[in-house]
Amino acid sequence: MPKEIFVTGCGIVSALGAGKEATLTALRERRTGIAPVRYLKTAHTELPVGEVKMSNEEMMRALRIPEAAATTRTSLMGMLAAREALDHAQLRNKSGLRTALISGTTVGGMDKSEQYYLDFLENDTKNAYIATHDCGACTEMIADYFGVFSAVQTISTACSSAANAIMLGAMLIDSGRADAVVAGGCECITKFHLNGFNTLMILDRNLCKPFDAHRAGLNLGEGAAFLVLEAEDTLRRRSAAPLCRLAGYANTCDAYHQTASSPNGEGACLAMQAALRTANLRPKDVGYINAHGTGTENNDLCEGRAIQRAFGRCIPPVSSTKSFTGHTTSAAGGVEAVISLLALRHGFIPASLNFANPMPELAFTPATTDQPPTPLRHVLSNSFGFGGNETSLIFSTI
Repeated sequence: MPKEIFVTGCGIVSALGAGKEATLTALRERRTGIAPVRYLKTAHTELPVGEVKMSNEEMMRALRIPEAAATTRTSLMGMLAAREALDHAQLRNKSGLRTALISGTTVGGMDKSEQYYLDFLENDTKNAYIATHDCGACTEMIADYFGVFSAVQTISTACSSAANAIMLGAMLIDSGRADAVVAGGCECITKFHLNGFNTLMILDRNLCKPFDAHRAGLNLGEGAAFLVLEAEDTLRRRSAAPLCRLAGYANTCDAYHQTASSPNGEGACLAMQAALRTANLRPKDVGYINAHGTGTENNDLCEGRAIQRAFGRCIPPVSSTKSFTGHTTSAAGGVEAVISLLALRHGFIPASLNFANPMPELAFTPATTDQPPTPLRHVLSNSFGFGGNETSLIFSTI
């Protein structure tokens, strides 16, 4: 029998603020974190973004990292979120546990590579940042900061990265390879990032409006979020109190297109159905779906069709919290897992902001009220990546 996987801690940093409490307050007050560009040095100031409201220097001071240390924005956000998750689970100083860190990221240390590229070519004054470029370096910097991890792994599957990290964490615990896993992801906004999505012509010049008939694209965001996962025997060993269960998870890849989702949402539908089977749940058991919901024409139509195929006449309230945080890309699965956990624990549904016009192709509209029709017991969170890499997670009450 598969082991039950419990969540014992969580940490988050996003455009809504640093920490669970700031995030919860912003969600309940329906206050978006998307705003004009402030920290990224870009010519595209016309594009609203969901930036973390801290400079690198402010994050370094909060983490007590020396000013001269070679760090990246992605790793700094990851450290803040992982610190909150470890403290929440009371795992910072625990010895004797095999604790793994699994982090999803794609942009990695690109922010410093952009900033110092010419220095790399012309002199040797910034060469320390060459080693911070790749995705794995960000995870290693987070691990080195804490010094408590027996295994470290990086996942890079675009926008499903953090969700896949959480799924892999559950599999490590189920297989007996780890006692506890800190799993999630982190990603900062870079010029490479912003310009790339702008070239694809999928960025909204205004606040994004997921699942709206007049949706015009996404707002790029950044952030970091991690969950602490443990099995029941580990909980008992250290008398820990679980927050919820990671009841179901599944990943599929329909490989329909390099960036677009399949028109009928094949991979997304299969991921949701498989996650339900893993959790031994029926569609009517799910009380809320935190949709991938990017606000692009392709994603929202394909995901909407997939939800209809997977849930039939039992579609629960659906919303996209990217209208609050922006699309945090590789971190999205972690950010939205924490938001799903907060919704489950506090019994509310984060509203889809900016929605006004129903999509004629869909039989449902996104939730605009935070009151669930029935008490929440099971929440499903979707994270869908380029190349059709689709992941669904299900969180359940104890």
